[in-house]
Amino acid sequence: MPEALRVGLALTLPALLVFLTVPGSIRVARRTGFLDRPKGYKAHLRPTPYLGGAAVLVAALPAAVLVGDGLLSHYWPLVAGAIFLAAVGAIDDRVNLSPWLRLAVEAGTGWFLWTEGLGWSVFNLGALNLVLTAFWVMALVNAFNLMDNLDGAAASVAAVSAGAVAALAVIGGDTALAVLTAALAGSLVGFLRFNLARPSRIFLGDGGSMPIGFLVAGGLMAVPMGRLSGWETLVAAALLAGLPIFDTVLVMISRRRRGVPLLTGGTDHTSHRLLAFLKTPRAVAATLAGAQACLCGFAIEATRLGGVALAVIGCAALLLAVATIMIAESPGWTSLSHDS
Repeated sequence: MPEALRVGLALTLPALLVFLTVPGSIRVARRTGFLDRPKGYKAHLRPTPYLGGAAVLVAALPAAVLVGDGLLSHYWPLVAGAIFLAAVGAIDDRVNLSPWLRLAVEAGTGWFLWTEGLGWSVFNLGALNLVLTAFWVMALVNAFNLMDNLDGAAASVAAVSAGAVAALAVIGGDTALAVLTAALAGSLVGFLRFNLARPSRIFLGDGGSMPIGFLVAGGLMAVPMGRLSGWETLVAAALLAGLPIFDTVLVMISRRRRGVPLLTGGTDHTSHRLLAFLKTPRAVAATLAGAQACLCGFAIEATRLGGVALAVIGCAALLLAVATIMIAESPGWTSLSHDS
């Protein structure tokens, strides 16, 4: 099968399959009482089914294996790790696991990728690469988890990041990774039809945001980066997942300034601040997706032009992020909720 057709099928088939898996997940969630009930800072008006992540993965992973036709054998640790974190996340949705236990599990999945040759190789010392890999996985899993705070926010940004990884994989000749990440992007695009309904029909939950963050993190470590190498690949990867990273830093700074515990919920995320001006979750999701697409476009171009271009783009992105945080933290931007 031609590469273009294979990747195209990997993108479109899950986008169609999710129209079957989401209704099934909704029925299971309602029958088992697996619902996100409104409380505290949560603004939805009625109990909403979890298991959106299960619907996304059930549409994406089998389709990727089918379309890949044996090509995914090198990336079985990514598939296995995603399934494992989906289970851990679903348990967390149900019983609220300790944050420290979750971090330990995420670090363990990073170690697992590194032992299977799918981690970072920035340093000459293996132990440092292991630490970087574990930290990277923990950071992105939690970044996407934190971004799952408004309908469509996490799914739209993850779809763009996964699509960018697929594009780089195609450019670099890694058809297997292109198929896997294109399948994730396609299923997330289809999922938005349900997640951005008014009211939302289903949520990703931790059982969705955690494996999605893991797949994006692993894909970014594995994807060919063209003319970039070493630390340059890490900078490009950070741009390719720029908005979740930015949102995490923004929340950390904001809560430290206000004396609010970091490991609490609240309405101080990028999406909530945008909602005060854009008014609807659909507009916020479109804005976030557009911004992440710009970052991904610049990062992909940097892989073609080399390290000098990446340095310019990276510095510009950093300055923009700092300026945005300063504006977002100014008194006139929006009132912040301290609910937890």
